[in-house]
Amino acid sequence: QVQLLESGGGSVQSGESLRLSCAASGLTYEGYCMGWFRQSPGNQREEVASIDRDGNTNYIDSVEGRFTISQPTARKTLLLDMNTLRPEDTATYYCAAVFLPNGCGDWYRALHLTYWGQGTQVTVSS
Repeated sequence: QVQLLESGGGSVQSGESLRLSCAASGLTYEGYCMGWFRQSPGNQREEVASIDRDGNTNYIDSVEGRFTISQPTARKTLLLDMNTLRPEDTATYYCAAVFLPNGCGDWYRALHLTYWGQGTQVTVSS
């Protein structure tokens, strides 16, 4: 059984930093993409950052250079270091994992197969 448990959310001022952590269990095989999605009220859930089995990373344009995704222990821990936070980064952040052995590029086609954490709230005030 796959479980993803996020921690590290909170309320900060614009320009400050936060680190999100995700503890994963049950991801038995190599080939999983792991990533962070976020959703704010009235908006669709969007992929923020992802990392594949080889450590290749991808970010949406709005967080490029500010956020860093890392996987200290493969399929066990996932981090998202968020720097220079902006009010528009306010959202519920979800840890996610999906089996895509060829890379994370097709993740949007595999959302129905994705495992999700329960989410952690990040609030950035100006």
